Amino acid sequence: MAEWLKTPPGRYLLAWEQSQLDQRVADMFGFHALQLGLPELRALRDNRMPHRWTAMDSEPSPEVQSGVALLCDFDALPFDSQSLDLVVMPHSLELARDPHLALSEAERVLRPEGRLVVLGFNPASLWGLRQRLGHLKRNASAGGLFMPREGEFIGYRRLRDWLRLLSFEVEAGRFGCYRPPLHSERWLARTQWMERVGERWWPVFGAVYLIVAVKRVRGMRLVGLARRQSQASAAGPATVGVGTRASQGADEPGDR
Repeated sequence: MAEWLKTPPGRYLLAWEQSQLDQRVADMFGFHALQLGLPELRALRDNRMPHRWTAMDSEPSPEVQSGVALLCDFDALPFDSQSLDLVVMPHSLELARDPHLALSEAERVLRPEGRLVVLGFNPASLWGLRQRLGHLKRNASAGGLFMPREGEFIGYRRLRDWLRLLSFEVEAGRFGCYRPPLHSERWLARTQWMERVGERWWPVFGAVYLIVAVKRVRGMRLVGLARRQSQASAAGPATVGVGTRASQGADEPGDR
């Protein structure tokens, strides 16, 4: 993956993803943020949380090693449950040994109302079609694939279903990179016009997608409301002399 990102299509992909992340994470607030994988992408550079980490599940290349703070398995993160406010997973699920478990681990370490940002390749795109055709060729191991051989693409709708099962609520979704699967930087530049055409006419067929999801914990606010009601009842008078007055007091806004 790291070597492919140095190619013209890889740089094109990184540029789009970096611009999207800079916009998305800038206004996400909290104290603790984590990026899982792909240190070539500085996913948290515009985020203002005081504690930010980048984690890898294998030794990074020398040119990005200085920016990596943690080395761990993505399905066994060294963080307490409900301790992070933001987790960014740039192609982490595609490269994970168990994407279901990695996603469940991200849900575990996120606080309620914490945000998860996932980037992934779209199998329903020209890039995805080119990759599948490359797998059918006998010379796929000798360069027939357009994108890295490692990993497995996870469809946009499929990922949304996974998130829903984990009580995430999808807050935003976006597709990008509509240019054809070309290796030449010159031809990628010539097809720049396809960006605006693709966004208008075939928005769900971009080569890459971004999903922002919020961790919802059902019933949390009801528990807090019940606690305040209990405290208000304890602070009230023990007895009321007139029955009709007691009935009126039950309808006071402060007792609700």
